[in-house]
Amino acid sequence: QLQLVESGGGLVQPGGSLRLSCTASGFTLDSNNIGWFRQAPGKEREGVSCISNRTGRTSYADSVKGRFTISRDNAKKTVYLQMNNLKPEDTAVYYCAPDCVEVLVGSWGQGTQVTVSS
Repeated sequence: QLQLVESGGGLVQPGGSLRLSCTASGFTLDSNNIGWFRQAPGKEREGVSCISNRTGRTSYADSVKGRFTISRDNAKKTVYLQMNNLKPEDTAVYYCAPDCVEVLVGSWGQGTQVTVSS
């Protein structure tokens, strides 16, 4: 059964950093593009970043460009999202998915909570 589990969230002060992990089971990580999404309270889910399974090409939402970095370790079946210079507006539940197009994601995991606050 295909499953992705998010971890690494927490409470951090503005300007701080966190690294989120997305670990796969039931499939090989390099068989899918992997996307990170987030949903803030009262807001719709939005795409944050994507990494291509074939080329390794990455993409980012404008709001996180220059601050977030997505990477993939196929041997560990894990995709990471390094988040630096965090801002209060980054507060959200972060999800990873085996696709970069939200409407194509069939189901979502529990996500990991990121809270940026002083």
